[in-house]
Amino acid sequence: MGTVIVVLILAAIVAAIVRSLVKSRKRGEHPACGGDCGHCGGGCH
Repeated sequence: MGTVIVVLILAAIVAAIVRSLVKSRKRGEHPACGGDCGHCGGGCH
């Protein structure tokens, strides 16, 4: 039972990370550039 709980918690964490990345991508941000691709010269595209 403990294993199932740990797996569910890890799955929730991964889902939250993926959701955050998708939302930032839709806003036009890129995590590798600190959220502002304008200051990195556009090398992240």
